[in-house]
Amino acid sequence: MRLSIIIVNYKTANLTIDCLRSLAPQMQNDWDVVVTDNLSGDDSVECIDRAISQNAWTWAHTMPLERNGGFAYGNNAAIRPLLSAREQPDYILLLNPDTVVRDGAIQALIDYMQANPKVGIAGSRLEDPDGTPQASAFRFHSISSEFERGMRLGIVSKLLAGSVVAQPIPQTDSETDWVAGASMIVRPQVFKDVGVLDERYFMYFEEVDFCLAAQRAGWKIGYAPKSRVVHLVGAASQLSDARKHRKRRPTYWFDSRRRYFVKNHGVLYACAADVAFAIGFAFWRVRRALQRKDDPDPPKMLGDFVRNSIFVRGATL
Repeated sequence: MRLSIIIVNYKTANLTIDCLRSLAPQMQNDWDVVVTDNLSGDDSVECIDRAISQNAWTWAHTMPLERNGGFAYGNNAAIRPLLSAREQPDYILLLNPDTVVRDGAIQALIDYMQANPKVGIAGSRLEDPDGTPQASAFRFHSISSEFERGMRLGIVSKLLAGSVVAQPIPQTDSETDWVAGASMIVRPQVFKDVGVLDERYFMYFEEVDFCLAAQRAGWKIGYAPKSRVVHLVGAASQLSDARKHRKRRPTYWFDSRRRYFVKNHGVLYACAADVAFAIGFAFWRVRRALQRKDDPDPPKMLGDFVRNSIFVRGATL
């Protein structure tokens, strides 16, 4: 079974090398890894190449790119040659550099895909280093899910339980709306049916968009919890790294969110989603202050959201 694994690196050489090290005992004859580098501008490529040479990881190589085009761009740079190759892989695995692959995790994904031929995309169970599971299988974003995400009120979350994006973590193989791109296996035919990842997303929401396109093309999305992968959340993007001070949410996150709603649901739906989140989030901020709850949000989140909403930035894709 031919498998190609793609890891996108951007100034995370040490993480990428640790990920490759976790893959090494599991690699099989027909498996290979390509590490694309989004013009890190440091010594990432040299460090990774050195590790590959010193450890005789003949199954891995680097692909330096000419610019930092984001997650989709970095993956597509490796996906396109694979799709045009004389001998295409049976599966393509997109893997974050901030992951450590547990023993047997890759084979578990392949076994799941082999047993479920109608599934075009499947994700691993992501977890903390101590084994605590992370949300890895999700429902699609909607107006109601945006209101619930902003409001954070127990009774509202119960009433809208079927719309909450992060569904209860499944314990067994299951179908879902979308899976995290940190460890996502894809049949090449899916790319042929819906195209490669949308490079207009710099980072975030590209896997949601891709899974939605695959579903609309008739493919199912699966979750395979026997495939266990440690995900060092935020270590690659530094967006949610708990070891660092909270940072303002970057503009590209808002751009990706706005693009997802406009592209897939239209302008009016995107407007409604923005209003739903803004009302819910404003209510939550008042309630948090009155109840003196801890502040878990990025600084200036409400103001940044409004400034980056469809009402201010428009619907241009």
